[in-house]
Amino acid sequence: MTKTMFTAIAAIVAALFIGLGPANAETTQEKGLRIAQSVGQEPGFRDQAAEGEMILTTKSGQTSIRRFEARAVETSPGETRSVLTFLWPGDIRNTTLLTHSHAGGRDDDQWLYLPAVSKVRRISSSGRSGSFVGSEFAYEDMSDQDVDKYTYNWVADGSCPGGGRCHIVDRFPRGASAYSYERVWIEQSRKLIQKVEYYDRRKAHLKTMLISGYRKHNGKYWRAAKMEMSNHLTGKGTTLTWDGFAFDKGVNPNDLTVSALRKGL
Repeated sequence: MTKTMFTAIAAIVAALFIGLGPANAETTQEKGLRIAQSVGQEPGFRDQAAEGEMILTTKSGQTSIRRFEARAVETSPGETRSVLTFLWPGDIRNTTLLTHSHAGGRDDDQWLYLPAVSKVRRISSSGRSGSFVGSEFAYEDMSDQDVDKYTYNWVADGSCPGGGRCHIVDRFPRGASAYSYERVWIEQSRKLIQKVEYYDRRKAHLKTMLISGYRKHNGKYWRAAKMEMSNHLTGKGTTLTWDGFAFDKGVNPNDLTVSALRKGL
């Protein structure tokens, strides 16, 4: 084979591979979705319960503590009912958030029981951006982050806040939201979320949540012990600590309804 023929053949082969590359390459949107789908791939739970504290921190560093308990039950694949009920102090005791989370990208349904007036208030779509009981968590932050509720874009791979390597992915809410997008750090090894940055509708960095203290329960359920939300606009913060996880204890889905909420659960 002459040098000229070899060069020509090499050029043809290179052209073929160049032509195939873009057609088969994974887009950043496809990669972002694939990574998001890998999060939380664990056996479904029938029900779970936990307890914890909500720690409110002012801009000057003063803190106040609330104690709560939470329960959840899976009613069908992707469909979950959950309640979070405050136990202490007295001025918020029995205040309860009920959430019905839906699969397929549907907006979740949420209701708040206010014992002081014995009323159940439905959280509207526009109201989901509001502060949950004066904390830095919005109502929408307290619902399931179902994959179908967002579109995605992979940004980069980098360091995790807690060490190790993370995928960094932007997710864009499909429905009504206070956020234009959220930037999420997903640990590559365990596929667990370590950090979320929240950007408002003007794309300004509004809040940051750090998630830490993951433990595996019953040999299969990863749960975080701490969620720290910082509001960069107000300088305030809210930390949720979680403990006492228990699974498959027989939570009745009929107890996690609006009717049950009105009766005090």
